[in-house]
Amino acid sequence: MKKYLFPLVTIVATFVANAQEVNDALRYSQDNLTGTARFRAMSGAFGALGGDFSSLNVNPAGGAIFTTNQMAVTLSSINTKNKSDFFGTKTEDRENAFDLNQLGAIWVFENRNLESNWKKFSVGINYENANNFDNRQFSAGLNPQNSIANYFLNYANGIPLQNITGTPFEAMTFAEQQAYFGYNGFLINPSTNVGNNTAYVSNVPAGGNYFQENTVFESGYNGKISFNGAFQYTDKFYFGLNLNAHFTDYTRRTSFYEDYLDTPGSSPTTGVQSLRFNNELYTYGSGFSFQLGAIAKVTDELRLGLAYQSPTWMTLFDEGYQNIVVDCADCGAGIIDPGTIIIYPEYRLQTPGEYTGSFAYVFGDKGLISVDYTMKDYSSAKFRPNDSFFNTRNNEIESILDATSELRVGAEARAKQWSFRGGYRFEQSPYKNGRTVGDLHGFSAGLGYDFGGTRLDLAYAYSKRDFNQGFFSQGLVDAPTIEAINNNVSLTLLFSL
Repeated sequence: MKKYLFPLVTIVATFVANAQEVNDALRYSQDNLTGTARFRAMSGAFGALGGDFSSLNVNPAGGAIFTTNQMAVTLSSINTKNKSDFFGTKTEDRENAFDLNQLGAIWVFENRNLESNWKKFSVGINYENANNFDNRQFSAGLNPQNSIANYFLNYANGIPLQNITGTPFEAMTFAEQQAYFGYNGFLINPSTNVGNNTAYVSNVPAGGNYFQENTVFESGYNGKISFNGAFQYTDKFYFGLNLNAHFTDYTRRTSFYEDYLDTPGSSPTTGVQSLRFNNELYTYGSGFSFQLGAIAKVTDELRLGLAYQSPTWMTLFDEGYQNIVVDCADCGAGIIDPGTIIIYPEYRLQTPGEYTGSFAYVFGDKGLISVDYTMKDYSSAKFRPNDSFFNTRNNEIESILDATSELRVGAEARAKQWSFRGGYRFEQSPYKNGRTVGDLHGFSAGLGYDFGGTRLDLAYAYSKRDFNQGFFSQGLVDAPTIEAINNNVSLTLLFSL
């Protein structure tokens, strides 16, 4: 078998590419339930409560609920397990991560003028890892009908053969690059061997029953630093503002394998016998958002909250890399590796805003119950700039994604220095079909101990969500059903400054 290896070079793409898709918009539009252990133990139901660093991410008015200067740091252990079912073959993979996911401080200033209705104000800064992307998925099974050759065919049909064979790889469009891999890997053939040919056919054995494996490695984070300012007006009203700086760093590596040796009518010694198609995407960037919120203490026991989260305006950069390894002993294929890292042009993403209404009832020093309800319209996410490529993507987002609601319920009981907590969380699917990404269900529990000026909190949170996403966006869209289970243990140390 001949192997072709090329030196690695970096190319800045001057064309529109296919690195940005609906899933990319969704990735940066969703926040996982992160934060302090107390917040997580109550499933994030803190919009009308405040007084917790992570509550500021729900309702910034919560900063004015603090009565003393405080600082908190949270460590988390994250375990993600993915159970896959692909045409009846069940597999499982998991990923473990350890994270410093929260660090914050707040200062409270009392108004000494007793005649003023403005009782106090607070300023705070809080860092949270809004989403930890560390994840692994593995799916395998016998596909009865579709080969990855269909992926390359979808891109190749309509492209002149001379563009595939005579254009430098770095000057090709994304579609031409995919056709290049299919053609040079002997997975597709031109209908006629002339330069202006635009029709192609599959070169893999016919008959179906293609053994396929797909491995996905994801890593990175979506972090947020919030600068909070909040005020208390009389004894009943609290108002707050957050200015948020966002930053993201995400890597996704996929390795797809297909084997034809067990395909009816194929031969183990001639033609394409197997292939491995490797893809890597690296995304990084930053953004800005703001939040407004208010809390009303209707009575000493009853509190109501209302908050608005603006869209996040992000500037992102993508880098992509691909190669393919083909086992074809009699056709000279090997490693098809152009050795090119494609750096795509800067683009922008506007994630959807959201509204949160909250209710809490406090039973004096005995405990409390709290409910948050959030609405977010994922179909309003937008890529920029306005051009034909991104307009097409935005139309897909609008037609595929949907407005959603999220319900969070939390409770806390206190006994002397001890606190016992629990919560439930439900989040609707962001997809109109309800299947590509399913509904999320989660529950949580935890406890805390108050040493006086210091408090130690521990929480456990569980969530489950089903996914039904194809290995590729076109051509080979057969999808495994993946049950994603997340287990999180968080520990927070909080102390007065």
